Amino acid sequence: MNKKYNHYKVTLEHVYSPANEDLHRRVEVVFDNHDNLFNIIDLMQQKDLFGDMGQSTEFAIGLKMLGEVMLKNKDNALFEEFMPAFKDFMKKLKASY
Repeated sequence: MNKKYNHYKVTLEHVYSPANEDLHRRVEVVFDNHDNLFNIIDLMQQKDLFGDMGQSTEFAIGLKMLGEVMLKNKDNALFEEFMPAFKDFMKKLKASY
């Protein structure tokens, strides 16, 4: 963990299965991010890009988690083609607020 970053813990719990499958065990992940994610969640909820506060929250968390992994692994070949499009997407998103 980077002491200069914000630290977070996300817990994912499988609460329902439409196919009556066994529910998966709970997963927790502790991670750091250079941004204050709660400020970004608030901003996305205010912007309400999807007409659904829950989706705004999902979007903010998912996007920031993906972006931070990409930053930490920017030399990984997996992101080679995706990184330029992601940067353009983030510029467009930031311009909207």
